[in-house]
Amino acid sequence: MTRQERVSRLIDYLKKENDGYASIMEPVNYHEKRSLLRSLMNVRWPGEALPEYYELQDTLLKDELKKKGIVRLRDIPVVADEYPCTGIKNADRISIWQGDITRLAVDAIVNAANSQMLGCFVPCHGCIDNAIHSAAGIQLRNECAEIMDRQGHEEPTGRAKITKGYNLPAKHVIHTVGPIVGVSVTEKQQEQLKSCYLSSMILAERERLWSVAFCCISTGEFHFPNKLAAQIAVETVDRYLSKSSLERVVFNVFKDEDLHIYRKLMQ
Repeated sequence: MTRQERVSRLIDYLKKENDGYASIMEPVNYHEKRSLLRSLMNVRWPGEALPEYYELQDTLLKDELKKKGIVRLRDIPVVADEYPCTGIKNADRISIWQGDITRLAVDAIVNAANSQMLGCFVPCHGCIDNAIHSAAGIQLRNECAEIMDRQGHEEPTGRAKITKGYNLPAKHVIHTVGPIVGVSVTEKQQEQLKSCYLSSMILAERERLWSVAFCCISTGEFHFPNKLAAQIAVETVDRYLSKSSLERVVFNVFKDEDLHIYRKLMQ
């Protein structure tokens, strides 16, 4: 079965789940066809699918991951090698890496989630929550829903939960809810952001994980200033590692602006 045929069968399956999708026309162009599949996955409410769906979806996502390329820790230098004169105490255990976090083969990647903890429902949205759920598959939303059903309330800001990674190269995903900033950042919001990093690392250690990759929590849709967010992230992680058994923490950045900020902090 070709990749295009696999995508078409997955679209057909998801359309049949909802009578309201009957009028949706499947595009001929593969790129548009793949975008439609991602959109249908994004808006799908939690719930189990047939084994055939999982087999098709998992094969597709693993094939796409292989094409993107998996990035392993051995491919990422530590800060101590890049910036020998840095003032970071744990420079031999911290890295900066720019790229798609869904390519990282670490014990856990950290997702900037919302308080519902079910992933982003906006079709093909550019947030990291959407990217992670889209690359992991619908199983990730299903597990998040089970966690939230047991909890019985929204996830508080600064806390963290852990799930499997499913079709991601990362073994796990740690979901944390960052503060949403309005006109200016408050002291409480700074403490909440710090708590996101601490909660995630404490949870990783409790689960006996050794490597964690952080995205730039709260700096996108939640409007936390990038520079201040990076300062809090670096200070919190460096201080925690001094008494931690974690072997590696990766600061994953996507935008050039964030890469520049983190490099300046390390130097």
